Amino acid sequence: MATPAEMASAGNMDSPLSFAAARQQHAMTGLIEAAIQRGDVLLAYQPVVSARDPARIAFHEALIRIIDRDGSILPAGGFMPHAETREIGRIIDCLALEQGLATLARVPDLRLSVNMSARSIGYPRWMETLNRGLAADPTIAERLILEITESSAMVMPDLVSVFMTDLHRRGISFALDDFGAGYTAFRYLKDFYFDVVKIDGSFIRNIDGDANNQVLAAALVSIGRHFDMITVAEAVETAAESNYLRSIGFDCLQGYFHGMPTTMPAWLDEDRARSTA
Repeated sequence: MATPAEMASAGNMDSPLSFAAARQQHAMTGLIEAAIQRGDVLLAYQPVVSARDPARIAFHEALIRIIDRDGSILPAGGFMPHAETREIGRIIDCLALEQGLATLARVPDLRLSVNMSARSIGYPRWMETLNRGLAADPTIAERLILEITESSAMVMPDLVSVFMTDLHRRGISFALDDFGAGYTAFRYLKDFYFDVVKIDGSFIRNIDGDANNQVLAAALVSIGRHFDMITVAEAVETAAESNYLRSIGFDCLQGYFHGMPTTMPAWLDEDRARSTA
């Protein structure tokens, strides 16, 4: 890993701002690498509920977290932008998949989505992790959803399409994450065959009173229906938003109003109860 000084000597630092950004990148990469070496990587689980019956959980999303040296738990938004285009991002994807598969093996009635970047397609360790997990339990494939962000999918659409086709045959489902944020070329949707489409939170916030978001979200729901995808509204934070989204036909809802991400889900308490019984 190059230091800021090395990058500066290579001619990459043409301003104080560039140098500061490189130094921040270097510090964050070091933090991530140290957490991985310590094994301080874990998943937080957030429920995705049925819009018709919000008391029923359709599936959980597994969200990668790292623990800093001071014990602080950092969400993916704090470090994945630094890691996404680097090999360390591929390692994080592998760790998320490994822990997600272990959770599915431990909780037989759970359905779980695990995030990955399209850049991890073809990364040998990622596929080895998947194959090992599927071989351990034949029911896991049908309970696993792989989430790929819209912006990531657009980096290499042809490769993503082939990858999805192969894993669909094995029973795995796919979700298109942050739909609308990356301006997907709609012509690709007919080739991708995503099972679930998650509408980006920027279209959901204050939707009960924002006419622009109402039009845009309704259009995205219509696109999802046309391609026979389950529609999920992300970042639902209020009862008013939830009620409006239900009224316009969303299939599922996800956000703090319906459940915050937690590293201590209910099934862990059940495991402990069984182990001490």
